[in-house]
Amino acid sequence: MNTDWQAFLESQGGHIGSDGAAQFDSAPAKPASALIDLSQLGLIAVAGPEAQTFLQGQLSNDLRELSETHTQLSSHCSAKGRMLANFRVLRFEESLFLLLPRVQKDSLLKRLRMFLLRAKATIDDASDALVCIGLIGACAETSLTQAFGRLPSEPNAMVRKGATALIRVADSSPRYLLIGPAEAARSAWEAARAAGAEPANPDLWALQDIRAGIPTVLPETSESFVPQMVNMQLIDGVSFHKGCYTGQEVVARMQYLGKLKRRMYIAQAELDVDAEPPAPGTLLSSLNSTSEQAPGRVVDARATGNGRWEMLVVAEISAAESGELRLGDAGPVLRISPPPYGFPSEETAQTEPA
Repeated sequence: MNTDWQAFLESQGGHIGSDGAAQFDSAPAKPASALIDLSQLGLIAVAGPEAQTFLQGQLSNDLRELSETHTQLSSHCSAKGRMLANFRVLRFEESLFLLLPRVQKDSLLKRLRMFLLRAKATIDDASDALVCIGLIGACAETSLTQAFGRLPSEPNAMVRKGATALIRVADSSPRYLLIGPAEAARSAWEAARAAGAEPANPDLWALQDIRAGIPTVLPETSESFVPQMVNMQLIDGVSFHKGCYTGQEVVARMQYLGKLKRRMYIAQAELDVDAEPPAPGTLLSSLNSTSEQAPGRVVDARATGNGRWEMLVVAEISAAESGELRLGDAGPVLRISPPPYGFPSEETAQTEPA
């Protein structure tokens, strides 16, 4: 973490948690407007005259569509089309930045450098050079308008002020991601607090991602999903016209041949207070499954109080529609619902790769 930023957070009553982000003991569970330190996220910077060309052959989305006003979600896949990591990609001048969980950063850095070969580009860890915070709600929106002059109006849209970027994130309420120098993040934080926003913990940001149907691939689920299984094609995370990239052949076959058998849902469950939390990668079970494999697994989950959990799960469509998906072998039945962006009435896709 940026040392100046850490000192500021501590002056605000925060303490650094095990994930590297600030926690606030007095944080309200449901603030009307919230400020969230997102230092659990890391940044990979790819720069140089061939940076875009290099990444174009590695990522699932079309980097030619990036601009100073548009970011995109994307992923890096194995040769079998399985997602090793997913992230948000943005452009600052001639540099491209990949924003992803810090726990995924080192492995992705190592893998991208392995493919760099003679490309005229550099790949660096920029996690402590820039600060990332989240702002949610009308109070935060008021202060951001004063700071930036205008706000990005659509999900994935971005506005810039100097070296600071403000990105709109999909949600039912106003939600923004601010990335910039520590001084700019501090100014935004103080302005939002003055407008009535309250410090909240990183779990709230993850919960909002779950409710918005935005997946996060973590070490426990790396290589578990083809992009379409976590709905990346429905949230502008995959391009089917960009050309070759690692894993592209499998991803394209799934899109154009056969039928998609698994996809991602929002799920709710009630567990005993002392029960094991539903960690990423936790397997699901169902009496109606027709597969030799587990009928699904947890992508991410967050507690909402008193044993209640909300989560994203990838599941067999037939098992999800039967209403008999359970957490683990003998856990509670999950209450399944589609993400807010819904599903197409007809989906063409390849049957699952082995």
